[in-house]
Amino acid sequence: MESYLRDVRDVARWSEAAGFCGILVYTDNGLVDAWLVAQIVIQSTERLAPLVALQPVYMHPYTAAKLVSSLAFLHGRQVFLNLVAGGFKNDLEALGDSTAHDDRYERLIEYTLVVKALLSGGAPVTFEGRFYNVRNLRMAPALPPELFPGLLMSGSSEAGLCAAARVGATPIKYPKPPGEETSAETIGSAAGIRVGIIARPDSREAWRVAHERFPEDRRGAMTHQLAMRVSDSSWHHQLSAMAGAAAEEEESPYWLGPFQHYQTFCPYLVGSYERVGFELARYVGLGHRTFILDIPPSSEELEHTRVAFAAARGDGM
Repeated sequence: MESYLRDVRDVARWSEAAGFCGILVYTDNGLVDAWLVAQIVIQSTERLAPLVALQPVYMHPYTAAKLVSSLAFLHGRQVFLNLVAGGFKNDLEALGDSTAHDDRYERLIEYTLVVKALLSGGAPVTFEGRFYNVRNLRMAPALPPELFPGLLMSGSSEAGLCAAARVGATPIKYPKPPGEETSAETIGSAAGIRVGIIARPDSREAWRVAHERFPEDRRGAMTHQLAMRVSDSSWHHQLSAMAGAAAEEEESPYWLGPFQHYQTFCPYLVGSYERVGFELARYVGLGHRTFILDIPPSSEELEHTRVAFAAARGDGM
């Protein structure tokens, strides 16, 4: 427990020192409660905003809104919400949730509308929907308008993109290589991507670090294959299909090796600062303004990432 607490505090402080504005806090059946971790992040930093993964099956929308307003009241801090429709299939089944993929997004829309109404203040909230019904429900303590949570939504399917648009959330996706990725303008709003970065002054050094951190693992590859059989995540299946036809390392910094070996759930960009920065700039050019990065192993790694983003902006390194 002491090691976990130390790691949460350390990563939060590294992230704030490196200039990031938020930090993703995961949720699933096998993890510590995301809201308690969010409080640790707030207590360990001065400005960093927890981005709390919020899945309707875990709590009523009133409870989620109450936690947002309570953290604002106690600490004067903003949180962001990463709205999640799905999860690991076995986790959902263990909780008795067999809701179909697209219906989960309909549920998430209603959930988010109730949370937003409660946090907006004013008159008591009455909402009648397919999944949620509340009557004359008021939020206390009231949330200061300047601390209203930023909303992000995980999901790359058509249902996910439509849901994000309906609730005013920034859609977050696992990106294709920049040359294959579509413009964010096609979904009518700014969008974000989730990606890992390993950058060094020299490309060969970056790839050495990448293979050292994520070595080939036969057992992991088998676990990945089993997980894909039971997953209904459309984007995970698309990533798996892309991995089989991925370009060689010398040709592209886009790498799916860690994903293929069940070591992480996002693509990586690997290479020199200039090359990774060039690819990041291409994503920005497509309208992607939010980047959620994979967990950093050290503060030094965040510094390498900072330099890659500086290269993407054309700043001096």
